[in-house]
Amino acid sequence: MTKSADQSWTHAGHGLPGSEPDLNTTAIATGLQLPAGFAAIAGDPELGPALTTNLARVEKRLREAIANSDPLADATSRHLVEAGGKRIRPLLTLLCAHLGDASLPAVVQAAVVVELTHLATLYHDDVMDSAPFRRGAPTAHEVWGNSVAVLTGDLIFARASILVSELGSRALGIQARTFERLCLGQLHETVGPRPDEDPLAHYLSVIADKTGSLVAASGQLGAIFSGADQAYEPMLVEYGEKVGVAFQLADDVIDVTGIKVKSGKSPGTDLREGIPTLPVLLLRNAARDGDQTAVELLTLIDGDLSSDEALAAAVAGLREHPVTAQSWVVARAWADEAIAALAPLPEGVVKASLTSFAHAVVDRSS
Repeated sequence: MTKSADQSWTHAGHGLPGSEPDLNTTAIATGLQLPAGFAAIAGDPELGPALTTNLARVEKRLREAIANSDPLADATSRHLVEAGGKRIRPLLTLLCAHLGDASLPAVVQAAVVVELTHLATLYHDDVMDSAPFRRGAPTAHEVWGNSVAVLTGDLIFARASILVSELGSRALGIQARTFERLCLGQLHETVGPRPDEDPLAHYLSVIADKTGSLVAASGQLGAIFSGADQAYEPMLVEYGEKVGVAFQLADDVIDVTGIKVKSGKSPGTDLREGIPTLPVLLLRNAARDGDQTAVELLTLIDGDLSSDEALAAAVAGLREHPVTAQSWVVARAWADEAIAALAPLPEGVVKASLTSFAHAVVDRSS
């Protein structure tokens, strides 16, 4: 679609593609590196090239989808896309599509929709968390201010909605319900647990909504638009929910392992910002059960962490406490449950890759 009198945006990739894009997707695919857990795919003579080529198409269409004739909107919308990212959600869409016919053009469009939806939430999350960096670059609100960042997130979600509407009512319903859960997860995280609610159960519910829901939708949409057996859908939804929770729980632990992650987020960022995460929630349980070391460590964590020295001490203390090892156990249990959900799927490279990814999300340093 090109600009007309009543359209202020340009979207060269609008609509289901009827022909090969002009840009050389093979060249783009050559430079792509699959994230941990997907490495085995590259060695498959059929799935490897097909997946990387489709991922290159997704990358191109992401840029086409956010292109805008307004210079400010164009710059702010491109900010996170061009910062990179692992593209895990569209990868899962493309991978699960190989349970059916992954060459169908709607598959790529569905993958673009899930990544655009994810990007939209990142703009909003960074404003609410006052995050200074995302993917190693200054966040949009640091560059243009909160209002512009929020509106950019809204704009990107609008683009995702246009694309998903072209895929039909079922896809639109999945996206709408997913976005509802994303918003509810952010709301519940913001207000915290009710007085009668267990904080750990509340937190698991939050990350199921904020992370698990979109990961689940990614695999489901891949199955739907490849024409895969409908019996696979509930398995992929359950897998996505649980592997998404495992991924976020692993992030919690990584925040206190003392390793500076690739996104630019330094260890202890969640501690300094007072964000409740699994190790701290388990630490509070330990303190209530009479663990004196936990009580002393919580005094430090709940105190002033503005100095680098205080933060480093809190990170070191939490890293050495048994709750960090317990957190890994919890994260790996969620990954194991995700793998168990795949049991009825036919054996093959898709099932093996999904299993490998579930292992990888809880066995990483970034």
